[in-house]
Amino acid sequence: GDKAFAEFLTDEIKEERKIQKHKSLPKMSGGWELEVHGTEAKLLRKVAGEKITVTFNINNSIPPSVEEEEEETRGQQKPDEQEPDLTSTPNFVVEVIKDDTKQTLVLDCHYPEDEVGQEGEDESDIFTIREVSFQPTGESDWKETNYTLNTDSLDWALYDHLMDFLADRGVDNTFADELIELSTALEHQEYIKFLEDLKSFVKCQ
Repeated sequence: GDKAFAEFLTDEIKEERKIQKHKSLPKMSGGWELEVHGTEAKLLRKVAGEKITVTFNINNSIPPSVEEEEEETRGQQKPDEQEPDLTSTPNFVVEVIKDDTKQTLVLDCHYPEDEVGQEGEDESDIFTIREVSFQPTGESDWKETNYTLNTDSLDWALYDHLMDFLADRGVDNTFADELIELSTALEHQEYIKFLEDLKSFVKCQ
């Protein structure tokens, strides 16, 4: 059983390598520096007295509907059919740290499932801000006791200002598009690595 499993994995890795778009991770425009720790990625940039970091994790970042369809098509696939392109749309957290304050403004953003991939609506943003809070700068654990603003019931004008505030710091639709591209490449890279680890594990006697 293990031998057949290892052979299957070898083929699967070959296939995945064939469809891999990026041999190295795509670059983000706008001078962002990238740090990757396993499945977590952090983008950093400094603008006039501020440090902006954007953190996201690729785990569970592929919308489930696509996965289910893909599972179905994988089982009974004609050789010439293209598998649907999987896209990774992770939630991401933007932290804005001003040099002279002890507080960090934290904006929790995500891609609404129905917005992604819908062309034609130039005006609509491809990501939304879900929550906003202040956290003490430099502390890794966020305080549950800090007020968190949920944007569901928010005044539109205030929400628009928050989106503009992000756009001024380089987090706009272009950024969000590139983030999807980066995250998808990272997810695929990790998936191939996982298959390779699994193969070594299965073969290990």
